[in-house]
Amino acid sequence: MLSASQRSQSAQFPSSAPTAATPQSSVTSSFEHPHRLMLGLYIGAFLGMLSETSMNIALPALCDEFGITTGTAQWMVVGYMLAIGIVLPCVGLLLKWVKAKTLVIVALSCFLVGALISACAPVFALTLAGRILQGVGTGIVLPAMYASIMRVFPPASIGAANGVAGLVIMFAPVIGPTLAGLLIGTFSWRAIFALFAIVAVAAIACTAAFFVTPIETTRPQIDIISVVASVIGFGCLVAGVSLVADMGASFAVIALIVVGAIVLAFYAHRQLHLDAPLLDLKALSLPSFAVPAVMVTCSFACTLAIMYIAPQELQRGLGLDATIAGMLMLAGGVVNAICSFASGRLYDRLGAAPLVRVGAALAIIGSVLFLMIGVTTAPAFFVLAHVVFMIGIPLMQQPAQSAALKGLPRQLAADGSTILNTMQQVVGAIGTAVATCLIMAGQNAETAGQNAAQGFVEGSRHGYIFGLVLIVVALLLSMMLREQRGASQD
Repeated sequence: MLSASQRSQSAQFPSSAPTAATPQSSVTSSFEHPHRLMLGLYIGAFLGMLSETSMNIALPALCDEFGITTGTAQWMVVGYMLAIGIVLPCVGLLLKWVKAKTLVIVALSCFLVGALISACAPVFALTLAGRILQGVGTGIVLPAMYASIMRVFPPASIGAANGVAGLVIMFAPVIGPTLAGLLIGTFSWRAIFALFAIVAVAAIACTAAFFVTPIETTRPQIDIISVVASVIGFGCLVAGVSLVADMGASFAVIALIVVGAIVLAFYAHRQLHLDAPLLDLKALSLPSFAVPAVMVTCSFACTLAIMYIAPQELQRGLGLDATIAGMLMLAGGVVNAICSFASGRLYDRLGAAPLVRVGAALAIIGSVLFLMIGVTTAPAFFVLAHVVFMIGIPLMQQPAQSAALKGLPRQLAADGSTILNTMQQVVGAIGTAVATCLIMAGQNAETAGQNAAQGFVEGSRHGYIFGLVLIVVALLLSMMLREQRGASQD
């Protein structure tokens, strides 16, 4: 969210600022103590990323407590990302209709209520409902933070301010899995949501005390049909793919996927013919944007799939407890954060193509090492595979993101950023669902005559192969990269 969730990085990695959906005001505002003003948003964005990167390690505990399958438990991850993906395209409009301070407090309150519901829920359905509320809150807070930075700080300081925001958020994937493992081992999975609630209260308090609304509310016309179509289309498509794990290719599942695809086609057609679309999809017609955008999406989906599988395999396949599993993921999180930071400077010097190819090669090596893990594998081997993979991903994804936005005309940069982030969340949710289906299919095919641990390892290999295929696709696409030197096109 995910190890080193890339969309939450600093302006050095522009596609990670979903907030570009709200254009920068032509009037530069000056605020005293701007970082203090932004403190609540910094904490809220950190919380969103902490939540995204902490949940995978808790899924086995949820399965045990509620007696659910892996296919059902995946909704704690898929539902969260789907909520973010649905909300993201609408935040630009919301910020023009509702005062930013009010919107942020409402979003953080949604997260707080969701965390409390999940922490206290007696049944899985309520736990999931709380999780979706958390996703809605995160989907609003992240864009609102970057949009506010564009207005709170003077132009000369915006890059540094985005850097501070990126570093704050980058810390979440480093500590998320390890902290979650410690909480589960010491208390229970419910303690994770209790921690989220405490941090949410701190974010609300800081926002109420320090934040002021820096964005003018102009209340433009909203195309309700587009909003409804995006919710139904993305929701049905992701729900259909996710339900395959438990329901197979049933009529209901196929119907959901078909309805989702049809509604999304209608949504895309409508956006291309509106004078003021909710999201300008013309950016996708430009190869200089579309090629690296698909690469980013493939690498993001691969990362989510593998980071979804790995902590569960450590517990169910290798028999480690959640605390140890979390500790084993710490090294990969640290190197991912370091490489994410370094990749921006390397991109400025070398361009995207060489970095993407080296990163993809390392990610492929890491994926192959994951395939070699068995029930008797030493934990150190897992750490090696994880570290190699987590070095490769930011070297591949960050430069591709920058290349994608650099390939856009200035007037499409805002929509391109939102398209990238929406694609990552929705395709990432679908990738997690596909990985779950492959895990369960592998378990069912390989478990006969074997113990449960061996069956889960065999199932995990199917998921790792899926991730490997995605990275190979990204590597092949990198051969089509054409460098755009300098700023975005005019």
